[in-house]
Amino acid sequence: METRHLTCINCPMGCQLTVTLDGTDVVSVTGNSCKRGEIYGRSEVTNPTRTVTSTARVSNGEIPVVSVKTSQAIPKGMIADCIAKIKELEITAPVHAGDKLVENFCPGIDIIATRNVSRKTQP
Repeated sequence: METRHLTCINCPMGCQLTVTLDGTDVVSVTGNSCKRGEIYGRSEVTNPTRTVTSTARVSNGEIPVVSVKTSQAIPKGMIADCIAKIKELEITAPVHAGDKLVENFCPGIDIIATRNVSRKTQP
């Protein structure tokens, strides 16, 4: 049996979880104060994922960057690839919150804008 100690990141409580494994099978999760903690503990030791947030360059926009994120959590092993893809982006304004900037970065997961950026106004 293997034991892993984690801090749950699903809510501000930050429960201290103890996850017991038998090989790759989760035997128990303790220390959680809600069901989400148990789900997080099981997922974190078997298939950890994260939502990636960053900024992408905007050309001809009133501001030079737009905040972006993955539409869902992606496997932790793909975070570096996601950041590299975002660094390659240069979006032409206008940009609207919810715009898909990269479709299907991972199957069914897009990189989307999370705010509006207007086109520069001419002086």
